[in-house]
Amino acid sequence: MNRAGKFWSTESRLAFLLLIPSAVFLIVFMFYPIFYVFLMSFFKVNKLANLTGFYGMGNYITLFKLPEFWQIIIRSCLWTALAVTAKTVIGLIIALLLNVEFRGRKIARTLIIIPWASSIPISAMLWQWTYNNDFGLLNHTLRWFGLNPPVWLAYPLSAFMANLWVDIWCGIPFMALVFLAGLQAIPQELYEAAEVDGATSLSKFRFVTLPLLSGVLTVATLLSILWTFNDFNVIYILTKGGPANSTDILITYIYKYAFQYIKFGPSAAMAVITFAILLIVSIIYARNFLREGAQ
Repeated sequence: MNRAGKFWSTESRLAFLLLIPSAVFLIVFMFYPIFYVFLMSFFKVNKLANLTGFYGMGNYITLFKLPEFWQIIIRSCLWTALAVTAKTVIGLIIALLLNVEFRGRKIARTLIIIPWASSIPISAMLWQWTYNNDFGLLNHTLRWFGLNPPVWLAYPLSAFMANLWVDIWCGIPFMALVFLAGLQAIPQELYEAAEVDGATSLSKFRFVTLPLLSGVLTVATLLSILWTFNDFNVIYILTKGGPANSTDILITYIYKYAFQYIKFGPSAAMAVITFAILLIVSIIYARNFLREGAQ
């Protein structure tokens, strides 16, 4: 037996055998549920989530006729755009500050990790207590300064902004740490050469930092979009989509439609639409990333 055949009969065969449990797990707990949800979106579904008859595009047509569905689509996009923009800008600023030598930098780097190290449900529950009108820290502090604070989670705009801030607060550390890693990978010689040519700090940021950080920015922003668009925990813990569904985004509305209204067909259609939106965004980002890499 030649060497290649011996390798195939020992290491490779063992490797494939070891991969079988992982493959079975993925098929049973990931691919099959995705396939079944896709199937449900084209069928009538009873309250036990059993398919009862082919419905074609009926579930999608039902959704498209609902005014609140389009409102939630717009709100989901607005939520994602505002949150990701804030996370990116604030995270980049923090990374630039942490990339400079100063006393206590290690402590600052440790502190910035705390919101990200804590689980999102715990962070959301802490902020729910902070926003409480009667004994919350935020309103207590505002009253101490003689101000009359609002009931943050009782009105549509203030509830939306309160949810938005918690999502931003939870996501900033990840962006800052990723950007900091990207900044530290940029050779210092490039900055020194730019200084010799008389470049200002703004010029160095524009012509050295941003171009070399573009790949990291693209990947981090894409991940942030995917996570933010599907951020169920923050909204459901703080407001459960209220008041009057004013803070619902697609992911929370899917949950309500499926498990509160027991309408599995339309909720499956919404899940497929969510998947399609995120797939399109991912493809656009991937194409731009590959185009930049080829240049």
